[in-house]
Amino acid sequence: MYQNPLLWIVLVVGGAVGGYYARQAIGLKKKNNIEQIIERQIDEAKVKAKEIVLEGQERASALVEEAKREERERKSQIDRMEERLVKKEESFERDLHNVRTKENRLNEEATQLKAKEGAIEDLKRKAEDLVEKSAGLTTEQAREIIIKRTQEAYQKDLVQMVQKLEHERVEELEKKSLDILTTAIQRYSRSHVAEVTTSIFHLPNEDLKGKIIGREGRNIKALERLTGVEFIIDEAPDYIVISSFDPMRREVAGLTLEKLLKDGRIQPARIEEKVEESKNELTKRAFEIGEQAAHEVGIYDLPKELIQLLGRLHFRTSYGQNALVHSIEAAHLAGMIASELGINADVSRKAALLHDIGKAIDHEVAGSHVELGQKILKKYNISEKVIQAMESHHEDYPFASPEAYVVAATDALSAARPGARRENIDNYIKRLEELEKIAGEFSGVKQAYAISAGRELRIFVTPEKMDDFAAFQLAHDVANKIEAELKYPGEIKVVVIREMRAVEYAR
Repeated sequence: MYQNPLLWIVLVVGGAVGGYYARQAIGLKKKNNIEQIIERQIDEAKVKAKEIVLEGQERASALVEEAKREERERKSQIDRMEERLVKKEESFERDLHNVRTKENRLNEEATQLKAKEGAIEDLKRKAEDLVEKSAGLTTEQAREIIIKRTQEAYQKDLVQMVQKLEHERVEELEKKSLDILTTAIQRYSRSHVAEVTTSIFHLPNEDLKGKIIGREGRNIKALERLTGVEFIIDEAPDYIVISSFDPMRREVAGLTLEKLLKDGRIQPARIEEKVEESKNELTKRAFEIGEQAAHEVGIYDLPKELIQLLGRLHFRTSYGQNALVHSIEAAHLAGMIASELGINADVSRKAALLHDIGKAIDHEVAGSHVELGQKILKKYNISEKVIQAMESHHEDYPFASPEAYVVAATDALSAARPGARRENIDNYIKRLEELEKIAGEFSGVKQAYAISAGRELRIFVTPEKMDDFAAFQLAHDVANKIEAELKYPGEIKVVVIREMRAVEYAR
């Protein structure tokens, strides 16, 4: 086998050639397979590309449709807005036309009114001229005659009243009554402290004055507005002076300050809440004081409402004399005198205790305290004998019973005894009360407080009943009435306060 080299060479060459062609055939087959795979992938890519293009076209169409829809909506909104604006413009033009029409009509009416006023003035002057010619007197002369006649009539009445009192004086009765009264006064003795117009509120710390005043004075202003008193802060260290002629207001102010300092939060809203709490607490205290007074004089059958009013007298004064102390004193004296005279001591004692009950509300209701007292006692079914005994203590009504004389006598005794009253305070308190009463006579006034020793009158009005212009007019009218009816030193400042509050609750 290895001996023929030529054959070997031929075999080797033939194998190489065969291997080459075999390898070429295999490579061609692989090439064809790769080309097929590539063509297949290209076809698949073309299909996917077409799908992507279609999907993109669909999305683009959807976006275009969405944009067109939004554009249509915006256009519709703009059209609606334009339509509303056109309607509003038309409505405004109509309103403007109506206003101008009304303005023209009012101008015409004003012109007619002026013409009528002029005609009325002419008629008035003609009527006055006719009256003057008929009477033979001028208007001023007629006025002077009327005033003179009125003065003469009143002078005559006064002279007659004095003469009547002189005729009714009986010396024997005076001597006998003097013995009885002297005995009663000796048996009864009670200390009396005259009320003044200020109260002292002691502060635990001087720094608290700043909190009480508040930022820009808003706290002290709220306190004065709600309590109706004047706070004097810088009078002396460690205390505040509360100034008011009404002891009840001073008591409310003192209780309010005490509650605010305990609470620690001093602000207008808190102040208003504490003022209401103090008023309620003072109402309860008044009942306890009235009950104690009734029991002290031995009266146990009074209605609760009367006891409440009796307790309020503790916070009223007359000539600087405490009204409740005066009533208790008169009741004790009336019981003693009635027993000495042999008349009804129970009626006398009860009538004397209740003779000034009208003073508990005379600053709230119009009328004298005697008339108010009659109405109160009748309302609560108090005996007619008691009412008759109390109604004559100022001689406004005739003396209907012996008990009536006793009540009048004990009222005068309690008031006139040395040290009971302070005459120098009376004019001051009376002027302050008259100031507040004058303000209360006007319509729309809610509250009126005389402060600063009567130099200022603060009037709170109901905002629903009075506008700003009417508030200015009210201040002017009150000032004029004060000038016409009162005598006072210096000047009085009239301040009308109109405060509107809107309150709603979230539930």
